[in-house]
Amino acid sequence: MRFIIPCVLVIMFMPKVTAQRQQQIDTTIHGMTPIIPVERVELLKKVDFIAHMQTSLNNYFGDGEYTGSKFELNQFRLEIRGDVFEDKVYFRFRDRYTKETEPQSVDNMSHSTDIAYIGYRISPKTSIAIGKMSAAWGGYEFDLNPIDIYEYNDIVESADNFLTGLQFNWQVSSDHGLSFQILNSRTRTFEEIYGEIPNMERAKFPAAYVIDWQGKFLAGKFKTLWSFSVFQEAKTDKPVNMYYVALGNQFTTEKLLIQYDFKWSREDLDRTSIISDLIPDDVIPHAVRNTDYVEHWVRLVYPINKNWTVSAIGMVSDAYWRDRPNPETTGTHFRTSWGIIPSIEFFPIKNYNLKFFGSYVGRFYRYNNYAKTNFNAVNTNTGRIMVGLIAPLLFL
Repeated sequence: MRFIIPCVLVIMFMPKVTAQRQQQIDTTIHGMTPIIPVERVELLKKVDFIAHMQTSLNNYFGDGEYTGSKFELNQFRLEIRGDVFEDKVYFRFRDRYTKETEPQSVDNMSHSTDIAYIGYRISPKTSIAIGKMSAAWGGYEFDLNPIDIYEYNDIVESADNFLTGLQFNWQVSSDHGLSFQILNSRTRTFEEIYGEIPNMERAKFPAAYVIDWQGKFLAGKFKTLWSFSVFQEAKTDKPVNMYYVALGNQFTTEKLLIQYDFKWSREDLDRTSIISDLIPDDVIPHAVRNTDYVEHWVRLVYPINKNWTVSAIGMVSDAYWRDRPNPETTGTHFRTSWGIIPSIEFFPIKNYNLKFFGSYVGRFYRYNNYAKTNFNAVNTNTGRIMVGLIAPLLFL
């Protein structure tokens, strides 16, 4: 993928080079066949080539103290998508250049590749796709373009959000659609994620089954993105699974956008790993059993005028460990994290999504007495002031 993109860019800008060095080119390409014949150029009208970028000056704070600043390319993804063969076949490729490129041990795909699938439209209302794709988790936090997110809440931040498998889409009506997915439940092996766990039989096909509903009500003013997922990982005397529910709700008025997500993840093995990561290996050398994560995420967007928009995100995530010692006396709650993200955005070009932004990302982490006493957990908070640019650049 990383070699395809530069080649496409070379092809796109080649006419400018040939205009400047016509004599040399006439002598070197005589008799050669163009890489993209003229009769094929028409196909490019149905192909998009997009660079998704978020870059900023980031100023970091920890527990109220300034710790440093630096310019960072927070997000940079290149994407090619389009239709071919009379719009029956569609494809999408997206690669992230701000992530490691090492192929993963389960799907043999670079970890930096978000999406690489081919789809077929069976009918105007049904389609099927196969390859690496965005898991249909539901919820508006994950549905947003990643460049429009300044920081994710805990579940999405920790999850394998792009998995390889099969997806079936059914547009039930103009207002309701359903998606069904069968995916690899992970991109890495059981041991890489959970560690060596004795007396547990690994699933021969570690699969994730996902159903997603997209709904519209009140002439589109109220929308839903709801999903339910089951992940098969292993078994002992009973299945060892993960169950994930994401309920995204959006309400739009003439001047205000309101989005609210509820997320619940019940994990027979601690896939999110926030609790497991806090426990020293000499205490428990692998993922802990029986955890729950419950989250709320709210986003408000208010356009002041055609150029200026203000927004605010509030989020909370609670972690529970049902398998810890003496939960009947000490409870199961382990940690709470909060987040606040107020932002202001300036759109300098009419009808184009390029924008300058200023944002503050504040996170607060609070542990219960059990975590503090047994694992030396410490309450803390972090902050980040960001000033930068977001640009989905459509090259083609």
